[in-house]
Amino acid sequence: MTAPTATPDGKDLLFPIRVYYEDTDFSGYVYHGTYVGMFERGRTEALRLAGVMHSDLLKLDPPAAMVVRRMEIEWVRPAVIDDLLMVRSTLTSAKGARMTMRQQIERNGEIIASATLEAALITLNGGPRRFPADILAKLEPWLVPPAP
Repeated sequence: MTAPTATPDGKDLLFPIRVYYEDTDFSGYVYHGTYVGMFERGRTEALRLAGVMHSDLLKLDPPAAMVVRRMEIEWVRPAVIDDLLMVRSTLTSAKGARMTMRQQIERNGEIIASATLEAALITLNGGPRRFPADILAKLEPWLVPPAP
């Protein structure tokens, strides 16, 4: 069995997610906190498609990890059980120890939630760590400058 993976759409990276019962709250709509996990899976799979895997960051010297520093989310429409959603991730910057990304969750091409996030590369003791040149080279083809 193969896990779902991100696919390219120009420089955007798409990752499908199905809404399950566990994603919803008592109202039957997807719980607002669940969207954070959906954005996280989309970001992780987008990075994987670009050739950057979290497990590889642990093999760096010194080992590193990526953490989200800031995230801003706008909920537009609710999602419900059985919806097939698409997480669209667009890398807007990668330099120093920081990476920024714009993301959308879409249903049939309609945006139902959007987010901007800033992630940082850190050492395992919590200090910032610059992205190595080889990782930046893998991310560079996917960069789309932020909209003005």
